[in-house]
Formats: sequence, C-alpha cells, structure tokens
Amino acid sequence: MSKTDPIADYLTRIRNAVKARQRRVDIPASKLKRAITQILLEQKFIANYTVLEDNKQNIIRILLKYHNGKPVIQGLRRVSRPGIRYYKPASELPRVRNGLGIAIVSTSKGVMTDAQARKENVGGEVLAYIW
Repeated sequence: MSKTDPIADYLTRIRNAVKARQRRVDIPASKLKRAITQILLEQKFIANYTVLEDNKQNIIRILLKYHNGKPVIQGLRRVSRPGIRYYKPASELPRVRNGLGIAIVSTSKGVMTDAQARKENVGGEVLAYIW
C-alpha cells in the first residue's frame, strides 16, 4: 500500500495504540521516524523502543508509557502536511500547551524539539505537536 504521508501514518498508529490501551506498537522504520521516536524517548513520552531488523523492512517497536492507568501521550497532531508545508523561523516556533507539550521541528541541524531549535536559534518545518 502506498503512503503519501508516512509521518501522519506514524502518528495515527501511536494514537490508535494509545486509545486501545496497547503496551506496544510496531511501525515501519525510516531515518525520520527513528529521529522522532528518539525525541519521544528523550522527552519521556514513551518507555522505550527497539529497531527490529528484517530482510524486507525494518520495524520500530515502541513501548508505550502509562501513568496510573492513563497514557502519557494525551494527543498528537500533524502540522505540516505534503499539501501544506508549515515553516517557521526560530523566533516564531510555537509553544505547545504552554510548554507542557512539544513541537517536533525538522531543521538544517536535524530533527529536534521546539525548545532545542529555539536554543540553537534555527527554524524549520514544524512536523507535529505532541502533548
């Protein structure tokens, strides 16, 4: 099946797994998805992840995190889409839920959170909001 927006598919798989109270979710791997998953781990939105090597397609297995029975990830939203790209300079990067969430930004220095991009004074494409 052809996917025109793999990042939206990635976020939807996580959203569906959280709503179904699953402990883990498997997602087809790519460098961008690995970078986003690493950010989620560093920001403590997920418990852990592993990359399963396969002869056809590598798979990212994400272990979701729950606190007192409630999921740590409360919401995910795709911002920049293939039809409408959303670029912002460092000074105009959005704050998600007044600092309680993160915006994932693809910059010239790699994929990072909005806070890291502001600190390094680089703008870029705002990929998603996670809170």
